[in-house]
Order: sequence, then structure tokens, then C-alpha cells
Amino acid sequence: MKLKTGSRYEDMASYSRLVCVDGLIFVSNTAGRNPATQEIPEDAAEQTDQVLANIERALQAVDASLGDVVAARVYIQDPSDTPAVMARFGDRFRGIDPAMTLTCPPLSSPAYKVEIEVTAYRGASRGNVELKAI
Repeated sequence: MKLKTGSRYEDMASYSRLVCVDGLIFVSNTAGRNPATQEIPEDAAEQTDQVLANIERALQAVDASLGDVVAARVYIQDPSDTPAVMARFGDRFRGIDPAMTLTCPPLSSPAYKVEIEVTAYRGASRGNVELKAI
């Protein structure tokens, strides 16, 4: 299944917001634009909340949740925003604990302070997880 949100960027670049093959789910790099108002919060922490809400909405469309996220890639435009973004990310992913990559590259617009993409596996939130120290 391929999910489109109607974004002009999805049409222009010919990509899907989400691609689901069996239980494996890929969510494209997602910014903090509110789909209802088209507004982007100026604050990095607030943008992170909106990014995660956008991702959560896409996952729900294929009967999945943030709890099913197994990997995340977090892109932060300004390294000084890292603590605020990571605090909000940690609030939403505490106990889920996906694999994560964080980097600080330039993003497609100066308005975007954070973008996140995730990989999920439907049902991962119901699986047995063993924590080991290495």
C-alpha cells in the first residue's frame, strides 16, 4: 500500500508519504507543517511535536502506531536545537526505544528546524523485547 496525503511535494517529486509492504512500513522524511492550517511552528520543540503527530497519523492509516517504530532518522537544521528536539522525541518514544540516527544537515527550507523519517513493523509494539547491555 502507498499512502499519499495530497501534498504538492509528493506530487512534484513523485513519492509517497508512507509505503507499507506486508508488515514493514516506511514513512518518508516528515516536516512539522500542520496539514490543516499549513502553518509551521517557529519553535523546534513544537515542530517536533507536529512532525510526530504527522507521522502518527500516517501510521494509524495503516493500522500501526508510534509503538511499532523500529528505527528513526532525525534531521535537525541547527545543532543548538538538539536538546529540545531530543527531549520531545524521548517523551514520545520512551519505552519504545527504536534504533535512531541523528544528524544536523541543511534542510530543504530554513523554516524547517527538524525533520524525521521512520521505519516501523506493524505489531512490533506487541512483541517481546529483551534488553541487553553490550
